Order: sequence, then structure tokens, then C-alpha cells
Amino acid sequence: MNTIFVKPKDVKRKWFLIDADGKILGRTAVKAVNLVRGKHKPEFSPHWELGDYVIIINAKKAALTGGKEKKKIYYRHSRYPGGLTAELYSTVIKRKPTYPMEQAAKGMLPKGRLGRKLFNNIKIYAGPEHPHAAQQPETLT
Repeated sequence: MNTIFVKPKDVKRKWFLIDADGKILGRTAVKAVNLVRGKHKPEFSPHWELGDYVIIINAKKAALTGGKEKKKIYYRHSRYPGGLTAELYSTVIKRKPTYPMEQAAKGMLPKGRLGRKLFNNIKIYAGPEHPHAAQQPETLT
């Protein structure tokens, strides 16, 4: 029995559409990352980019559980002394509505070149409109 190795150029990629309206933020990100990595395909290989493209719409309407809207804190640092900035989820979502979904998905991807490359295959939009209608994405529930 021989092992089948599929090259990234030989893989047929599909587009998927996920509506995050009312869905839990982390679970939506997990679904998107699994599709982007290609874990749903039998030819999955962790070191190759074999996955599909994912469009997430209504990212600002994603739900959080356990009252995290008022408790979850996002940190960033300017790399200067005393440059730590902490911001609540409720203020981040007003300033940049796609940021929490981007950070959730980015944190689940592998670190390094492959993860940065895979993150380009996730398209996140705050509202219901997206410019990828020509790709005819398959809608996921």
C-alpha cells in the first residue's frame, strides 16, 4: 500500500461562506480554520497549504458567552517602556469590528510562514456584503 502525496498545485480549492450572525465567535473561528487548513480533506497534510478559502460575514454580530462582552480584554504593546494598552471587547468591536474574529482565527493557525499564508485565505467582513460573489461560495450553517 502506497502513501498518496498530493501537491498543493494539484488540489482543487473551493470557497465557503460562513455567516457569524448570532453564532459564537470561537466556534465560528474553529470552523473557518479547519476549512482553511484542509483538515476536512482526506489528503490533509499539516505542512502544506491544501485547504479552501473561507468568507466570514457579519463578524461584528458574533456572540460571546459568559458575559465576555464586558470582561474580555485585548492587549497590545507599542514596544516602548510603559506602552501596554488594554482595551475591552466592547470598545474594540466599535473601533474595528472584524478584529476579534481575526485574532481568534489567527491564534488557531500554525505559527510561522505557513500560518501567515493560510491567514490570507480567510476573508472577514463586518457586514453582510462581500466582494467574492464571482467565486460562488458554498454556504455553511
